[in-house]
Amino acid sequence: MEKKQPFFTVHTITIIGILAAMVFVLTKFVSIPIPSPLGKTAISCGNAMSILGALLFGPAVGGLAAGIGNALVDLSDPSWAPEFWITFINKFAMAFAAGMLLHHVRRGSVKVRVWLAGLGGALVYCVLYVVKNLLSGHFVAGFTWSVTFVETMTVKLPVTLVNAVIATVCAALLYLAMEPALKKARIIGVR
Repeated sequence: MEKKQPFFTVHTITIIGILAAMVFVLTKFVSIPIPSPLGKTAISCGNAMSILGALLFGPAVGGLAAGIGNALVDLSDPSWAPEFWITFINKFAMAFAAGMLLHHVRRGSVKVRVWLAGLGGALVYCVLYVVKNLLSGHFVAGFTWSVTFVETMTVKLPVTLVNAVIATVCAALLYLAMEPALKKARIIGVR
């Protein structure tokens, strides 16, 4: 009987750490801040790296890297720090969904699946982000539902949709360019 390897090998932990660091840098330093009455928002490249990690290395590795990297960004800013755990859950869910769609849905060509998986993960995050802003705007900040709804739909939703497009396009193009070389080098597909 063949012994099953544990999930958290040195290789896996290393990949999660490298991806989390890349997510942190791209989210923290490659972004355009957008002012908003209900708090900060930004256009960044961090979601692209989060989704790319899940496409290349699977849902669990990509999800953990996305969650950890983005949670560290929140912890580095006092105004975002209280919500780091929500960010961890939302970014984990985004990357996990993208990874699950690519690695476990076997219909269609790989190219189509890569684009749909990236879009699916980005849309999961859009929904979670809008719901979080609606709930925190009303229950935490104390704004009325109408003020919270208008601000979320006019400022936060457009920004998160732009992030979704950037993340989908960048992650899909990078995956299609990198995947053959990473397989050949035995960086992916190794367990």
